[in-house]
Amino acid sequence: MKIARKALTAAIAVTMLSSLAACGSSSSSDDSTGSIYFLNNKPEIANSMKALAKEYTKETGVKFTVETAASQTYDQTLKSELSKSQPPTLFDVIGQVGLENWKDYAADMTDTEMYKQLTDKSLALTVSGSKGAQAVPVVSETYGIIYRKDLLQKYFDMPGASITNVKDIDSFSALKTVANEIQANKAKLGLKGAFTSMGFDASTSWRWNTHLASIPLAYEFAKDSIKKQPATIKGTYMKQLKAITDLYVKDSTVSASELSGKTMNDALSDINTGAAVFFQNGSWAWPDLKSGGLKADQIGVLPIYMGIPGESNYGMSTGSETFWTVNKQASAASQAATKKFLKWLITSDKGRKTWSQTMGFATSFKTFTGAYETDNPIMKAAEAYQKEGKKNVSWAFLYDPSDEYKTDLSDAWLQYVQGTGNWSKVKDAFVNGWATEYQTAKENQ
Repeated sequence: MKIARKALTAAIAVTMLSSLAACGSSSSSDDSTGSIYFLNNKPEIANSMKALAKEYTKETGVKFTVETAASQTYDQTLKSELSKSQPPTLFDVIGQVGLENWKDYAADMTDTEMYKQLTDKSLALTVSGSKGAQAVPVVSETYGIIYRKDLLQKYFDMPGASITNVKDIDSFSALKTVANEIQANKAKLGLKGAFTSMGFDASTSWRWNTHLASIPLAYEFAKDSIKKQPATIKGTYMKQLKAITDLYVKDSTVSASELSGKTMNDALSDINTGAAVFFQNGSWAWPDLKSGGLKADQIGVLPIYMGIPGESNYGMSTGSETFWTVNKQASAASQAATKKFLKWLITSDKGRKTWSQTMGFATSFKTFTGAYETDNPIMKAAEAYQKEGKKNVSWAFLYDPSDEYKTDLSDAWLQYVQGTGNWSKVKDAFVNGWATEYQTAKENQ
């Protein structure tokens, strides 16, 4: 399974790189005016970014190319593209670790409007040992267990329901009780399962190996006061991670044997059509939920409870993964053109409306107030927890040592879910895999 998955990933990457090579060769025929080429790491905004780029070109005449790397091939794709004669002028870095990996290409962004308009300039990232700011957070995002309020209410109204108010779902024990009872009464409630499918297809496996895996790691880092990427991790809360895994799989819309091929579109269909109540995902999913016919008042979000001590004091997992940096090795004209786009994005009516309303993003920029505040109910749920005094669960996955680490973790996880491997292999991939990939990354720097 592992070899086949890696071969598929490699094939996807080759196909994507071929596409990018063809695109890159025509991205800028006139270097004196400059052009923009954005290499995107977020598949969920691929189409929206292309539409935004088209709109920007129509308005300004500046050529703007957007390409999105295949899932979990971003680092290798970026490495390939940066070596070309017409490289990306704008690209993502994933947290401080990502910035350090690509520091030789990261321009100082203190002269950009995007940096100047930050509500808190300390949110920007700086290469270790340097000055200024080389990466700016573009969005504030959050994730948890999204739920359909209308469908959950059907359970609450069911005779014999153990829990009848969402405020009482405040622990893993309560979540498990509700999910189990929904699953046991799915036919009566008109459902296929309590949880949408948690597939291992490349379009959705990051919900396992990045977002779910980050939760126990965040609590481990908080417990041990970890403030920077560690060389090793302990796997303190693997027991709790197993508990939520078993719940997701047992109370799903599909059998465990089907999960290897289930996609993000399958999960979205589950929640949008009312086949399931719960859907682990984040604020970036709101455009897909909205286009699927759901209204903001139908959407609520729970923290990802898994039985970790003290988790009742926390709300949702909130942070900034996406930091943009301008490529200082691109031509001066293209760097200037890229910086003009960044200003347009956060100051123009069209840019702000698209970012906050169409894409549903919350930002840390002063210019996104009033009509330009997001209507995203998932972000608003995170804010509600904060107002209650709940702390955010940090994004520990920003310290993940490599994409290979995530791939290996997914492989072990899938084997466990399908019964071909035991939980000790998941723990090995989680803990020992971290140490191995950390060392490999250091040796390759």
